[in-house]
Amino acid sequence: MCRNCGESSIGRYCPNCGQRKAIYKVTFRETIQDFVDAVFTVNAPLFMTLKGLFVHPGKLLLEFLEGQRKKYYKPVAFFLLTTVVYLVIRSLIGFNPFGNTLIQVQDGAETGRLLTEARNYMLLNINNLLFIFVFTLALFSKLFFYKKQTLAEFLAISFYMTGVYTLIVTLNMFLIQYVSLQLQPLAVVVMCVYYLYAMISFFHKPKFIILLKSIVLYFLAFISYGLLGFGLSFLIVYSKQL
Repeated sequence: MCRNCGESSIGRYCPNCGQRKAIYKVTFRETIQDFVDAVFTVNAPLFMTLKGLFVHPGKLLLEFLEGQRKKYYKPVAFFLLTTVVYLVIRSLIGFNPFGNTLIQVQDGAETGRLLTEARNYMLLNINNLLFIFVFTLALFSKLFFYKKQTLAEFLAISFYMTGVYTLIVTLNMFLIQYVSLQLQPLAVVVMCVYYLYAMISFFHKPKFIILLKSIVLYFLAFISYGLLGFGLSFLIVYSKQL
């Protein structure tokens, strides 16, 4: 009998909920095995999601929206996982992406000082503000492709896309850290190319119209993300002055 749902069955796994039947006390071996199975096995949701997003992103997005939810890592969980990976690697290599761009606040006009502090706050907390990009990307996607999917579906797509962007930024950290600081904009360019590829493979046709719309909405979403991120940073800095 399954200890999770009570279903009676034969075999190693419950046909009702999918849990292993041989479940007793929690052990280190079981915990490590579950982690390895979830991350490194060929059919693990995370492995399948990473493979799908980089090889056939359109197919993955369509299958997820059409109901194949258990097959892939959930979009919000994927976004959170990639954010944690970014933060861990950033800490391990001692990466400071904006170390040379922060401006020292000097005595002067109050408005100028607040704007400078807001800018510095945004640069230092850019990873915490990335969720804004998820929503701006979803909103502009709905605006440009309003007949295709619902806003909730575009939001799921945006969580996947932003998760990929976080991975690209994570890889780009090594180039910035060990090659040149001038390579910092590379992540935005690579993400743009990837996003165009994902949208063309997702919508299929007409490719030229999809490409044109995707270029415009990507940059509008990114610019809006920057403006909203700065606005939120300004409000946080201003509230600390009160």
